[in-house]
Amino acid sequence: MTRDQLAAELLRIAKLQLSDITRAVKNGEKSIALNEVADLALRLNRLSDAIAGRPAPAPAPAAAAPVAHP
Repeated sequence: MTRDQLAAELLRIAKLQLSDITRAVKNGEKSIALNEVADLALRLNRLSDAIAGRPAPAPAPAAAAPVAHP
């Protein structure tokens, strides 16, 4: 990844997340704003890992839906 590509990706991530954070704060939705901040941190950490060549962590397993027995 070139410096220009990295800069473009950082700008894209920041603009998207900051827009969402700003909207949530203006609407008084603190928990949503905090979730957006956490999502921003996660995206930046993943980008950092990708640049460093570290493998991405496995996604958390989805909760299984209860199975109805006849």
